[in-house]
Formats: sequence, C-alpha cells, structure tokens
Amino acid sequence: MSSSIIIGSGIAGLATALRLRAKGMDVTVFEANDYPGGKLHAFSLAGYRFDAGPSLFTLPDLVTELFGLFDERFEDHFTYTRKTTVCNYFWEDGVRFTVDANREVFVEEAAEKFGIEASTLLNYLKNGQKKYELTSPIFLEKSLHKIGTYLSLDTVKALMQMSSMGISQDLNSLNATQLKEPHLVQLFNRYATYNGSSPYKTPGIMSMIPHLELHLGTYFPKGGMHQITKSLYELALRQGVTFHFGKKVDEILVENKRAIGVQVSDTKYYADVIVSNMDIFSTYEKLLANQPHPTRTLRQERSSSAVIFYWGISKQFHELDLHNILFSADYKTEFEHLFEHKTLYEDPTVYINISSKEASEDAPNGCENWFVMVNAPGDFGQDWTQLVAQVRQHIIEKIERLLGVDITPFIEEEDILTPPLIEQRTSSYRGALYGTASNSKFTAFLRHPNFSRQIKNLYCSGGSVHPGGGIPLCLLSAKITADLINSDLCN
Repeated sequence: MSSSIIIGSGIAGLATALRLRAKGMDVTVFEANDYPGGKLHAFSLAGYRFDAGPSLFTLPDLVTELFGLFDERFEDHFTYTRKTTVCNYFWEDGVRFTVDANREVFVEEAAEKFGIEASTLLNYLKNGQKKYELTSPIFLEKSLHKIGTYLSLDTVKALMQMSSMGISQDLNSLNATQLKEPHLVQLFNRYATYNGSSPYKTPGIMSMIPHLELHLGTYFPKGGMHQITKSLYELALRQGVTFHFGKKVDEILVENKRAIGVQVSDTKYYADVIVSNMDIFSTYEKLLANQPHPTRTLRQERSSSAVIFYWGISKQFHELDLHNILFSADYKTEFEHLFEHKTLYEDPTVYINISSKEASEDAPNGCENWFVMVNAPGDFGQDWTQLVAQVRQHIIEKIERLLGVDITPFIEEEDILTPPLIEQRTSSYRGALYGTASNSKFTAFLRHPNFSRQIKNLYCSGGSVHPGGGIPLCLLSAKITADLINSDLCN
C-alpha cells in the first residue's frame, strides 16, 4: 500500500486525505494546531457560538461527494438548507435591497428598484453563467500546468472565446458598461472580494462568480460552517486516516530531488507522497528552506486579509438576515487604501454574518451572534492596535447611520481577529485569506501548480495554489491534487 503524508488539515487537506484514502493509500496528517479545519473552525463566548472563518457556503456537492467515495450517505452526517434570501444590501444614501435567491425574482425586483431593463440584468447574469460553464471544467477542475489539459476540444473552445469573456477589462469597467446603475455596479463589483481582489484590477471574467449564488444557490449547514470541517474530519477518522494534532512539521525531507518524508521535532516520518496544505509561501520559506524557490511565484501580490469582530449582541435586528452588506460610499477609494496604501479606509464596507438567524441556538434567547468583517490589507508591519481601534469606531458609526442604532450598548461579548493573528494561526503569508490576489488577467496561470516541478512526489493543495481560495476552490484543489498523485503513481 502506498503511503502519504499531508501537512495541514485545512479544508483542502481534509479533502485530499479523503480522496487519497479512497484510492487505497495509507494517509497520515500532521497539524500544528490542536484542531482540524484551518480557517474553517469555531469557538464560543459566554453562550454565543461563532464560525471563526468562512461564512458563505456554495456548491455543497463538492462536500457531499466525498462521502460517496466510501459509499456513505452524506445525509447521515451532514445536512444543509438552501437560502431563500442571498444577502441584504445597505447604502449610505438610504437605499436598501434584498437579493432573492430565485434569479428571476431577483431580476424583476432589481429592475424595478434600480430603474433598469430586466433584460439587461438577465443578460448580464446569463453571460456570467456562460463564462462559468465554459471555463469551470478546465480552469477550475484541472491542472493548468499539465500539457494534457490543453489537448482537448473543450479547452480549445474555451480559449477561442477568451476574448469575449471580459478578460482584457477590469470587473468594474465591465459592470459599469453593462449595468450602468451605480448601486448595481457596486453590488456586482463586490464579487471581486470573493477571491480577495479589487474590482478595479481583477479581470471582467470574474463576473461569472455571481452565478454561484444567484443560480446555483447559497446554503447553510446544520450546525454552522464548522460542521463542514467536523463531518469531513469524522469521515476521515472512520476511514482510517491518522491525525497528529499539535505536531508542527519543521521540514520536508528531500533526497535526490525527491520528497521522502517530513521532520517533526526530533522524529522523521517517511512516505511515498508528501502533500503540503500549508500556504505555499510558508511551505517554501519554512519547510523547504534549503531547496530552490519559485521566486517569481512567491513574489506575486497577496490577496486581501480581514479584520473581524465577533460580537455577542443583546438585541435582535429583524431587518438583517444571515448575510448583510453595508457598503462604503466610495468603493474605489476603499480599495486604493487596501491595495495601494496598505491601510484601512475610514468608510469601510462592512459585512455582517449572523448564523443565529438560521440556528437560534448560536446565541442566547433574544440575542444575536454577529460576525463583523471588513476587508483589510495584509500585514506589512502596520500598527494594528491603532487600526483596529479606529475601524471599530468607524463600523459602529456606519451601523448607526445605516441601521439607525448605536450598537455599542448591545455588545456584551467581543473577540477580534487581525491579519497578524490569521498568519500566526494558519501560516497564511501576511494573513492573506486567498493566497495570491487575482488583480491581473494572467493570475490564474501564475498560481503555483498542485505539484512541484523541482521535487518529485511533492504536491500542494489549498487556497494558495491552483485554482484559488475559498471553500469550493479549495475542495477542487484537493481533487486536482489527488488525481495528479493517482496518475503519477500509476505511470
């Protein structure tokens, strides 16, 4: 039986472990933290439960199909419901809008609300769907770094239509040209943040991202987002995957340009295959310090990070739902601050996630658990104590302006997550949430591949390598990596 070692138990690490185990491999996972899941974990504060990291759940089949690899019914271990409301949006000029999960209803209501032709918005969404359906099987489900990917009619067809996908203009320009209405342009510009990028830099092909929400749907797992981690971890245990928590890998052992094992404290562990689910920058800097580095790849611009306030709120807000956005009045200036000035803007866009809207047990009776996030630059040595204090006040002031309430007296519990803490807890370089930013049209091709070109039997999965960050792409990364390993071992 072939053996594998996986470094890190983030969502991609768990999925890679399951896929390799399903192929008959012996799988051992080393995790520096004392819990699985990486960013996708949870904690409690005095009766309030919080999902610590990702809060949006799309493409549930990417989770449930992992149970099918072992002929298990996912319904016995993992359940979820489809949301009828996607998100509530609030603007500084007093405009409010709720996005219905039914695409046709959304189009009708948005057309009436914002005074545009329904056909204009529907065509925009259908174009996004076309982009997704044309590119997803190639750019999201296969390695872009293997010649075999390009030797198919589907790939040739996709490449021939690239010029019509908006790849040569930024997302904001595409949205402004096609939608024109400022509120809708900002609403659809926001999707650039789903991979930690700026809508004023990321290519217009990213207009396919809304298809995930507005056609394929958004969901809420029973037990919260952390249930994704818990159910996959428990599945891995049932299938014989071995986990070592609190075991930090110090080095990937390499002999004759071949990965042979890992060093953990004073013990060496050997395997036929090594997979790093650690941030690719940290993988090279910390685990492969004596090996050649792909310098150009590691120098790529990192994605945005976040400052998150976890607030236990002793009040309920009926105008809010699971997902809520309070927009900045000057979106472009906000992104200039994030990516050019490496600081926080005084009027940030605020995202509020309230899982107790779906699971009342996540907060005490009559209360709500608020996950309050603003986009942030990576950690470049800024004074985060000062920045956090300032942005906290700006968030409170914004909530008062847009919701009409001073939230301060209702905050009875609080915890805070910053870019330095994100890096400390997850080894994500500079606290980047999605690895490299997608602020250029060639980013998809420049991401680190799911394998090492220099070191045989060394592979990578997770948000910092192909195809990118976020739960769906991390799960797809695991599939690509496992398929590569299986192919290499069979040849």
